[in-house]
Amino acid sequence: MILVANSITKFHAEHAVLRSVGLTVHKRERLAIIGETGSGKTTLLRALAGLIDLDAGEVIFEGNRVKGPSEVLLPGHAGISYLHQAVNLRNHYKVCDLLERHSIQDGEADRRLAAICRIDHLLERMTDQLSGGERQRIALAIELSKHPSLLLLDEPFSNLDIGHRNTLKAVLDTLHQEMGLTLVIVSHNPSEVLGWADRMLVLRQGNIIQEGTPRSIYDHPIDEYTACLLGPYNYVQLKQNEVPIFIRPEQLGLSADTSGDWRGQLIEEEFDGHSSLYTVKTDRGNILIRDLPGHPIGKEVCIFVNPNT
Repeated sequence: MILVANSITKFHAEHAVLRSVGLTVHKRERLAIIGETGSGKTTLLRALAGLIDLDAGEVIFEGNRVKGPSEVLLPGHAGISYLHQAVNLRNHYKVCDLLERHSIQDGEADRRLAAICRIDHLLERMTDQLSGGERQRIALAIELSKHPSLLLLDEPFSNLDIGHRNTLKAVLDTLHQEMGLTLVIVSHNPSEVLGWADRMLVLRQGNIIQEGTPRSIYDHPIDEYTACLLGPYNYVQLKQNEVPIFIRPEQLGLSADTSGDWRGQLIEEEFDGHSSLYTVKTDRGNILIRDLPGHPIGKEVCIFVNPNT
């Protein structure tokens, strides 16, 4: 383990933002922390980085306690880098001059870092001429110049278009695979982390309520809050006298054969480019099903559990 948080608690006024949170981060792990807005994700990340003082508990990084800002001259820990959600770069600077202030221009290692972050073509650009994604990768290079072993990222994809989002994901993959960095990301968007993370924590009102692999949490959410965070879902009783379960739309399928015992009528279709999300009216309520486009609205259908999921 590279980091352990023991029962960390943080109050804002009289409100507990974090409630005795305990977690571990393993070396070279890609950990995602998800939760709704206000669940305490950013506060937790800042606590792990040593950027806020705790009201209780402690964070241990590589065997040493992470000190809060009241205990050190400069907040933070030398081995932990934190990439803020809002990136602020000095204006009226050339990128090369800004990087030079952080020693990212001298030597082969620095040139390699600029290449990994995909900013080497931006060196002659002024900082006020950069896109949001370009600014973010420059800020990332500056953080990496501190040679951290743990990188914390606060909603890194939230303000990026799909091109810059894919570029940043490629950069993070390189940092993980070639440089051996441990990565922790907080996000409220499941599409950003489901295919990326090795492990996932779900945060609600300052508590960790579920942890596991992305697939296990996606397929078996502990409650409706967790199910909703990760995308469309049904909460349905598949057979009589069985306990209702959470089941994803792609775990169900449609058949034109209406001889089955679970039938309904298609009442809505939402096309997303490669499939459609259908709403089917049944005697068990409306059911969401993901299937190939083309089923006509108003059609009577049979619903079955997809054996391939």
